[in-house]
Amino acid sequence: MAERLGPPLDEPIFDELAIIGIGLIGSSLARAIRKQNGARWIVIADASDETLARAEALALGDRYTADVTEAVRGADCVLLCAPVGATGAIGRAIAPALKHGAIVSDVGSVKGAVIAELEPLLPTHAKLVPAHPVAGTEQSGPDAGFATLFVNRWSILTPPASADAAAVGKVRALWEAIGANVEIMGAAHHDLVLAITSHVPHLIAYNIVGTAADLEDVTQSEVMKFSAGGFRDFTRIAASDPTMWRDVFLHNKEAVLEMLGRFSEDLTALQRMIRRGDGDGLFDLFTRTRAIRLGIVAQGQETAAPDFGRRGPGENAPGRRA
Repeated sequence: MAERLGPPLDEPIFDELAIIGIGLIGSSLARAIRKQNGARWIVIADASDETLARAEALALGDRYTADVTEAVRGADCVLLCAPVGATGAIGRAIAPALKHGAIVSDVGSVKGAVIAELEPLLPTHAKLVPAHPVAGTEQSGPDAGFATLFVNRWSILTPPASADAAAVGKVRALWEAIGANVEIMGAAHHDLVLAITSHVPHLIAYNIVGTAADLEDVTQSEVMKFSAGGFRDFTRIAASDPTMWRDVFLHNKEAVLEMLGRFSEDLTALQRMIRRGDGDGLFDLFTRTRAIRLGIVAQGQETAAPDFGRRGPGENAPGRRA
């Protein structure tokens, strides 16, 4: 059954909301917030004139500008939807123009680095409430977004210790209005959790697809022609936005390196089992890991229905991405 949004709000949460960056997440937010009456007025900013023009053609907002300073001038809430590597530059540009009491949030999959960059830049009257929707697809750009992307997905809020409770409540209400489940978590813990559930899997996907492409005795056409389901899944993940993922690994490197170390140890143990013919050890490992998959399906974070990588055109399949 298709996931649906609930009824729209009787009264908007924000009068004016600015979205900076109108790719997959930003455009999905614009669609969902509009549909759910989350804001009376939506301002969209993007550094790319082409992307901005496409967003306007899709009628994703009420006003469009390439100037982020102008975009936030009247906003009650500002959502940063650009790659985390741009956080500092955007923070410096918007800080002088933020209205008194404006809420600043984001959607980055790294939180510690975002808070460390933004807190010193923002005026004391601004209210910082970082967020991370654990949702996405391998597609990018304003055309890739859809209003139901966040339905029954988690949005993790990581407010600093000094965060304003009312501001946290408003950001939470906005995510819940567009169908997300909300969890509040410390930034450092978030970065460790996402390192193993999202960041390292993406790194492995990039690596294994790159390995296949570099094999001297296997042609690229054979890799594509004979791809089994597992490799197809890796290629889907490895097709994700390279700018976004470059910034994720550079800004969450401590947690990623820690989880990579753990992974390398476990991979060595797995090699040892195969070398020694330890069938019982392999069976026990695969039984434990299978239970994780079944648990994810049971919690509604994935469907058990197979598609073997062959969804039809236009069938958006919400993925679990950083």
